[in-house]
Amino acid sequence: MSIRLFSSLLAGLFACGTASAGPLALNSATQQAPDRAVPLQQVAVQGPNLGGGFLEMLFGGPGRGQPGGYSGEPAQSYYGQSDVGEPQVLDPRYLRQEVSYDGKEGPGTIIINTPERLLYLVEGGGRALRYGIGVGRPGFAWAGVHSVTNKREWPDWTPPDDMLKRRPDLPRHMEGGPENPLGARAMYLGSTLYRIHGSNEPWTIGTAVSSGCIRMRNEDVIDLYNRVKVGAKVLVI
Repeated sequence: MSIRLFSSLLAGLFACGTASAGPLALNSATQQAPDRAVPLQQVAVQGPNLGGGFLEMLFGGPGRGQPGGYSGEPAQSYYGQSDVGEPQVLDPRYLRQEVSYDGKEGPGTIIINTPERLLYLVEGGGRALRYGIGVGRPGFAWAGVHSVTNKREWPDWTPPDDMLKRRPDLPRHMEGGPENPLGARAMYLGSTLYRIHGSNEPWTIGTAVSSGCIRMRNEDVIDLYNRVKVGAKVLVI
């Protein structure tokens, strides 16, 4: 394994630091088996599958599918392979789609359901956009209420000091670009070190592999970025 490949793997797994939010303490959400596995190169929205759990009572009913195709893997991913491997299919429940919403949060609010690996953007009119996400691995999950305080396109990444203490072999700084573990866009959450950001590892969506940040497919984080304003409320459960 080359030095560059080894360093890229570490960057992909440790792209986020810690913050003051407490650990997440939720019961395991009921997960439904996917209707059908979809090849990554032939992604098509198959209709909503809410997966049970807390948001089942808020989001429901037939959804209207949204284009969310994946055109293939990056020509050269900076990360190498992650711990979860590199499957050739994507669960259709993690594709971007519109669903029903009858909760109390107002339009523009982001709701992150950590156990279900789903992010919702409330649209108003009883509707919300739903995206598949990757979340913090055991010991790095968290919950709380924050707001989007900054937005960046192709953001740079500078690992925080506490992360460098755990992993001194990580790079001290990475310029933004296709090989950066923060992906195409980043939305920064309050005074924490957490972000909602893109990823060039689409096979990690639906898994718990990060150091606390919320990762999305690059095409999805670009879509969310264009819809969300600085100051938007972010509810993490």
